[in-house]
Parts: sequence; structure tokens; C-alpha cells
Amino acid sequence: MTDLAVEVRREGADQADQEDALRSLDGWLRADETLAGRLGTRITATTPAPADHMGTGFDVLELALGSSLSTAALVVSVLQWQLSRRRAPAVVLSRGDVRVELSAEAARDEAALRRVLAVLEPDGEGARDGDGSAS
Repeated sequence: MTDLAVEVRREGADQADQEDALRSLDGWLRADETLAGRLGTRITATTPAPADHMGTGFDVLELALGSSLSTAALVVSVLQWQLSRRRAPAVVLSRGDVRVELSAEAARDEAALRRVLAVLEPDGEGARDGDGSAS
């Protein structure tokens, strides 16, 4: 089951660049000790690759959260990855029908981050701090 999906968007980037960014993010999340053993990841495609396309067409990283992992902790790790990039791409986070796009500038805005978490947290858990602890 996918709890959260992440897309990476950069102006002028081709499909291979998008896939590389998703693989980088996947590696970042797997290396994050605060998420260790509590997160499942899968890079996948939302639509089939065009017939004349040589790549796999992967365009989304699906994340399955373990029972002890908050959405807030995961979102903070994703945004840390985003801000660590030389040219930080926009990151689109989605849960079900809810989609939120965060530019690098918005990722640095604490109020914007709180609003994003309030929208993405299931069952009203959005009133948590960025580290996943209750406020």
C-alpha cells in the first residue's frame, strides 16, 4: 500500500534526469537512520513509457510508512534531500487525491511546512513538529 508518493520536477529536465533524482531520493531515504526499518520504497511509473522511449518511464517514488513512522518525519527527510541538491527541484508530495508541490523556497518556510503537514497527515496528526513529535 502506498501511503505517500513523491515526484521530482525540474524545469528542462528530461526523463533520465527525473529518474536519477528519484533514485537519489530513494538512496537518501534508505540511508536516513531516523527512518531505518520503518519505510518501504518503490520507484514506479504512473503511465507506460512511450513506445519510442528507451528509458523505463519511472516518474514517482512510492513510500509505505511503518506503523511507528510519522508523515512529518518522512516529509522532513524528503525536504532535507531537496535542499541538499545543488539545483533544488520542486517536490510533489501526494496522499490519495491530495497533492502538494513544494519549491525549494517553500521548503525553507516553516509556516508552509506546517500547512503541508496538516494536509498530508492522516487522521488529523498534522499538529506535530517537523521531527514527528507532538507540539
